[in-house]
Amino acid sequence: MPEPVHTPDTVEHAAATPDLELPYRELGLKDDEYQMIVGLLGRRPTAAELAMYSVMWSEHCSYKSSKVHLKQFGAKTTDAMRRHLLVGIGQNAGVVDIGDGWAVTFKAESHNHPSYVEPYQGAATGVGGIVRDILAMGARPVAVMDQLKFGEIDHPDTARVVGGVVAGISGYGNSLGLPNIGGETEFDPAYQTNPLVNALALGVLRADEIHLANASGVGNKVILFGARTGGDGIGGASILASETFEEGGPAKRPSVQVGDPFMEKIIIECCLELFAAGLVEAIQDLGAAGISCATSELAANGNSGMHVDLENVLLRDPTLTAGEILMSESQERMMAIVTPENLDRFLEITSKWDVETAVIGEVTGDGRLTIDHHGQRIVDVDPLTVAVDSPTYDRPYAKPAWQDALNADAAENLPRPESAEELREQVRTLITSPNLSSMAWITDQFDRYVMGNTALAQPDDAGVVRVDELSGLGVAIATDSNGRFTKLDPYVGAQASLAEAYRNVATVGARPLAVTDCLNFGSPEDPDAMWQLVQAITGLADGCQELEIPVTGGNVSLYNSTGEPGLIDSSINPTPLVGVLGVVDDVSRVIPSGWHQQGLAIYLLGRTALELSGSEWARAIHSHLGGRPPRVDFGAESDLADLLVDASTQGLSRASHDLARGGLAAALAESAVRFGVGAEVDLGELAERDGVDLATLLFSESGARALIAVDEADAFGLEGLAAKHDVHAIRIGTTGGGALTMAGVGEFDLAELREARESTLRSRF
Repeated sequence: MPEPVHTPDTVEHAAATPDLELPYRELGLKDDEYQMIVGLLGRRPTAAELAMYSVMWSEHCSYKSSKVHLKQFGAKTTDAMRRHLLVGIGQNAGVVDIGDGWAVTFKAESHNHPSYVEPYQGAATGVGGIVRDILAMGARPVAVMDQLKFGEIDHPDTARVVGGVVAGISGYGNSLGLPNIGGETEFDPAYQTNPLVNALALGVLRADEIHLANASGVGNKVILFGARTGGDGIGGASILASETFEEGGPAKRPSVQVGDPFMEKIIIECCLELFAAGLVEAIQDLGAAGISCATSELAANGNSGMHVDLENVLLRDPTLTAGEILMSESQERMMAIVTPENLDRFLEITSKWDVETAVIGEVTGDGRLTIDHHGQRIVDVDPLTVAVDSPTYDRPYAKPAWQDALNADAAENLPRPESAEELREQVRTLITSPNLSSMAWITDQFDRYVMGNTALAQPDDAGVVRVDELSGLGVAIATDSNGRFTKLDPYVGAQASLAEAYRNVATVGARPLAVTDCLNFGSPEDPDAMWQLVQAITGLADGCQELEIPVTGGNVSLYNSTGEPGLIDSSINPTPLVGVLGVVDDVSRVIPSGWHQQGLAIYLLGRTALELSGSEWARAIHSHLGGRPPRVDFGAESDLADLLVDASTQGLSRASHDLARGGLAAALAESAVRFGVGAEVDLGELAERDGVDLATLLFSESGARALIAVDEADAFGLEGLAAKHDVHAIRIGTTGGGALTMAGVGEFDLAELREARESTLRSRF
């Protein structure tokens, strides 16, 4: 029998006991990965080193199955695309120059699995974590957004997850005093046991005040400040609760982190004062993998070494072992690199904010990360091997065996309504269905206007915040994803999400500038899911290149699966979230998604094709998924965006709304209900021009289309602008009254329609 590991398992002890068995498989490491670690160290790892490598080489931290494909984003980024990019992929978040000396940083991340286990804390700490990423760049966080995917709306467990997630987002974000300016919510059985909780945060800073996570400068101090370190969030490394690896040790720790938004608010203000005083050489938030991640990444990014005395870490649980201290994902913690001469002033400011602070080590020049615990060396590694040079897998992937049959089952072959009465009933069913009804039950729990800089928020097409009070300079962000389209064709589906977010930003009058993404897919060990991921990444990279906007960073969430590999329902619908950021020269001119004036001329921009597969009509009316998604034409998307931005800056547009989920039927209903102003619409000429029937015109989800409403006096001007940008424009109606009336379909009373749409979620939750 191998001898047990006695506390502490030091580097010296590891060298003297090469045959000691360690539980690397329980920590998610493969046999060859463990042998790779042994080869890198020249000995077996200590318990603490094993914990560090296991989590830093995990899929979540290392992207070992995706990074070979993610390189496409950099390879396909041209110099022209980089012209506004100040910080790209590789840091806590990307930074974009928006002019007048201002910059913004934004990023999306996932907290999917924790949000299923413990919905409130999973979602809350997801918000907290992405906000700290933004803070670590030197920016003041100014807004958050969310993308939520839940299971079947009437499933017995859905209410548990929805209620907890929504409460967690609102409880944390509202307490931080950050407006939640947009997002999306979807219900589908594909997410029943794998809900997606993707959070995005936006921060503002001066372009010359960026902070990076690069530790350098021999003798500089390593400082840990914020909340004390506890036993929450250790997750997969919780087996190290007993460093003896013997049965009967302490119980496993909680696997989901616990957040404290009030502590985070204090840390935000404290960090901003530290930045303003010029006291921070480098900074890193502590998220996944905690101290292990922060120390190894800071040292690796700075091409330096680092020594840490772990007993100096302030604990809220004195029973934590060294491994647990290293792996804890306790929230609201930051790590800073500070010069010795700035240390006293740094401590004065953290003391002023009542933020507990500990000097736990210093930067060295030996290229090693060494960690001692009460004088015993428990870690001695090259930080590059931990944080950068993790295993890289080019996993096998292949088009699923079921893909062709799925694509052959086209929704275009489903029966469409034959009478006006049937058509009216289907329109009503569609626009009151769970995925197209009002999300007010959710969004009303979020503060959208705190801080006083929100120009637009849900349910408008994009969220808009003011950056500069004097000039009115601002930014718009839209986040979109379509797992149904991506299931039908991962390449095209990912591009459709990019196109929709791009279009939404332009719809409010902003020039699209940059992209972040959050890629939610199944197991990379399943060739089907891996094929979906590779196709989606390639589609996004190609699409961004065509639109000439760079990906600034993002997140990959894999293993969102519970079924047997190789089956059509083995994982979630592959869901690439795309966030697009745009610049608004003056937020006073942004365009709402609904019309709020009588007598406006309504135009449809773009052409409609027979494209019903993957649509909300196919889902809500026929419970169907099959066929091929609508084609994506980035040239047409770019032309449409140019038109929409010009219509805004020239003062022509009074309201505009993109056509996406639910097609024209949903866009008309949402535009009318938004401010309670109805419209009379006649689609006959449009149907004749595009060569489609009325049902197709209402339900198709063809891309590169938008509604726009202008004053009667500006109708000729809009038509001229459309001709200039080579965008098809046709007038379809006039705003006014208290009903939405569509020739050949019928009339919808707005008060009744609003109540029906708002009751869909309210009646269930």
